[in-house]
Amino acid sequence: MNQKTFLSVNDKDLISIAISLPPGDTARQKTGVIIAHGAGNDKDHPLLIAIAEGLAEAGYITARFNFPYKEKGHKAPDRQEILEQTWIKVLEYLQGKDGFELESFVAVGKSLGGRVASQLVAAGRLKVSGLVFLGYPLHPPGHPEQLRDAHLYRISIPMLFFAGTRDSLCDMSQLKMVLKRISSPWDLSIIEGGNHSLALPASAGVSPEKIYANLTTRIIRWLKTR
Repeated sequence: MNQKTFLSVNDKDLISIAISLPPGDTARQKTGVIIAHGAGNDKDHPLLIAIAEGLAEAGYITARFNFPYKEKGHKAPDRQEILEQTWIKVLEYLQGKDGFELESFVAVGKSLGGRVASQLVAAGRLKVSGLVFLGYPLHPPGHPEQLRDAHLYRISIPMLFFAGTRDSLCDMSQLKMVLKRISSPWDLSIIEGGNHSLALPASAGVSPEKIYANLTTRIIRWLKTR
């Protein structure tokens, strides 16, 4: 079952949230999951919907939300402070949601959404128990030397990284170097042939649905063992 609601981020911005509920509307897990989209897509990206629905089937209350710029139909992302404010507001809303009775939350982010969440966690401003990156934007395209890694070393909660071997924003050798320097628990799931959206070329003969199901299974396994 899905619920849709709207949330005021500030006095100018209203965003939509889609909440996927477990069968019977009863959470079998005490951890909630919040999913944020990437810069070029929104909460209704097929990957994010598939993961949310798969997690709900496994007993996790899962929420997807739009950043304000996507809610308005704009292409350019909001200022950093607005992106951060949105993440915080969504978490606060779900923490106070009657009937959920969740004990903790995990933040999942596709590219931009994950980067912003991790920056907030590093600064102690987003109280979640784990981070999942659906393609972390480690550097600008074609510039693996310009790493966006400094804040990752200040994070103390468990992290799960999904990375494609064809990701132009996350050179695999650079990512592995960064991970070796991270002191918090981390896991890396490599998608052979995957791009920044973790999609495979058509020649691989693997349907998007199969890819989404595999990613969801991996996330569930990680949630249960961390």
